[in-house]
Amino acid sequence: MDVVVQCISGAAEHELRSLSQWLSADPAVRRYVQVGLGAAGPATPGHQGEAIDILSLALSSGFSAASLAVSVAAWRATRPKPPTLVVERPDGVRVEISGQSEAEARELVQRVLGE
Repeated sequence: MDVVVQCISGAAEHELRSLSQWLSADPAVRRYVQVGLGAAGPATPGHQGEAIDILSLALSSGFSAASLAVSVAAWRATRPKPPTLVVERPDGVRVEISGQSEAEARELVQRVLGE
């Protein structure tokens, strides 16, 4: 399953890079998830490059959404002001994670991933 994560508050590119590094460093996640950074829209003519505004995650079939949920919630807990994230599946199912509660973040990620 593929999912896209967007940051809709704070310094989006900085936060998505941080989350990408966090997930790549988590042994429970990196084995089952391919992490990529990118731009949601097409490149703008005349610009050197686009800002990073999405984090794409390709989840393998043997991966538990709970592991990803725990890792995302733990990362948010390290942020001085946890950013608002939107996690979306290709079929349009999406959740917005904006609260301070680690349990709420875990629940929302698991919901969008269908567990």
